Amino acid sequence: MFRHITGLALIALGATPAAATSPIADILCEPSHTLAQKLSRQFGVTRFARGTQGPDQVMEVWTDESGDWTLVMAYATGKSCIVAMGKNWDKVQAENPA
Repeated sequence: MFRHITGLALIALGATPAAATSPIADILCEPSHTLAQKLSRQFGVTRFARGTQGPDQVMEVWTDESGDWTLVMAYATGKSCIVAMGKNWDKVQAENPA
């Protein structure tokens, strides 16, 4: 999935893979519903967690079974942007403080 989204970002931004220095050198933004459909249908990831970052922004973590993850910033305007991607996502169990 990581390679697919990197390729998608490069195509959408008109860059060639050889010119890219980082898989997230440029941020990919699309309407929220379009980006959510691409992430779930084309890349098989699901929204794992989310949290607010101010009144107009929500951070979302999308993951797949292989451990690839994508961090998406969703805005109140209806636009969402991929801001980070990586591998080896690991769900940490909450510890019992007792």
